[in-house]
Amino acid sequence: MRLKFLPSFVKRKGRITKKQLTSLNHLRNYSVSNIEDIVADSAKYKKCILEIGFGNAENLISQALTNSEFLYVGSEVYMSGIGTLISNLREQKILNVRIFPNDIRQLLDQESSEVFDFIYIICPDPWPKDRHHKRRLIDSNFLKMLNKFMKKNAQLYISTDWENYAESILSSINENNLFIKLDDKYTSVVTQSKFERRGQEEGRKIFKFNYEKIS
Repeated sequence: MRLKFLPSFVKRKGRITKKQLTSLNHLRNYSVSNIEDIVADSAKYKKCILEIGFGNAENLISQALTNSEFLYVGSEVYMSGIGTLISNLREQKILNVRIFPNDIRQLLDQESSEVFDFIYIICPDPWPKDRHHKRRLIDSNFLKMLNKFMKKNAQLYISTDWENYAESILSSINENNLFIKLDDKYTSVVTQSKFERRGQEEGRKIFKFNYEKIS
């Protein structure tokens, strides 16, 4: 079957622990399959926040625990990370998190509905080799997709530890003129991910983007 989107990830088999595998049996209790699900669930909360590619979910868990009045939607394709998140949700009795266990573009490739107040994309796969740059998630078209699902004055946070990806992201943001730059006041609320830590340990700078949707 022909894919509509060029994959921005490689679904390696990877290692899944017994605990993660057990937790995955409860995925149906947390998963959403379309925007209508999210709109319905978010009606019970003050805000709705999306994190794309939550990895092992440090930021998502921290945010959900700190802001129980907000609904958090996490998108991830790797089962190990999803299993880790569900394990934490169950152990800490976190009720305000939903999971989209697939390519986020499949969720956004639907009839649009302005539902998200804030979107995080923390260190997406950089695809560092030149011939793989076409697989990078963030480009002008993807930002247009995001914009359709963001509320008035909704905020967008992106980070990357690859300078040429940062340059590409900035170019894409400037190209479509859908967002306005904010100061860095939101940076401190993001829990540093393992990918950001790894980048710093390997001597790379973390580039951070804080933007607001132009209404």
